[in-house]
Amino acid sequence: MLVVGLTGGVASGKTTVSEIWREEGAYIIDADQIARELVQPHTPAWNELKKVFGEEIFEKDGTLHRKKLGALVFSNPQKKNILNQILHPRIKKEMERRLKEIGQRDPEAIVVIDAALLIETGDYREMDKVIITTSTKRQQIERLRKRNGVNPEEAQRILSSQMTFEEKLKVADFVICNEGSLEEIRRMAKKIFQELKRIALQKRDQLKFQKCD
Repeated sequence: MLVVGLTGGVASGKTTVSEIWREEGAYIIDADQIARELVQPHTPAWNELKKVFGEEIFEKDGTLHRKKLGALVFSNPQKKNILNQILHPRIKKEMERRLKEIGQRDPEAIVVIDAALLIETGDYREMDKVIITTSTKRQQIERLRKRNGVNPEEAQRILSSQMTFEEKLKVADFVICNEGSLEEIRRMAKKIFQELKRIALQKRDQLKFQKCD
């Protein structure tokens, strides 16, 4: 099994790449989707968020208002750290559970861990390969405006709270530049996936050779 970490700044194309790779046969473990599942009403993480951040981050039906929580933590590094302390260990545990399940079912799988904080948490060290998606700040701000309805100032605040592309590139094995058309990113993503398949086969053969020894 080849475990690949996929990360990048907000609105830089991670989701687009992971969906292309899903079509190509990869298994996708989405950290953000896991986080959404973990904060369903009356779960342990939900209870802890309520205790720490109060009622104002929830809708009337008890569901988490992600935009309100985001506005709260992006402007306050201390609160952002508290949020990560609550969610990250639980997300990591669930990712490991899913990874183990996939490995048992399909030992030759290529598994993509799609995680925005892959590098910040240090989890990238556990990956066989790390891929970074990049984009211009102008494109990120425009995508955030269209996708999430945030204004330019709020988008800039979100970007400023994240690790820079330059820092992330230091640990990247591959980079997918998402500054052009969908067809261009699709072409780059497919090209890199072919390389990942080659690396996965190489890893499998090495393991077989080691067993023979």
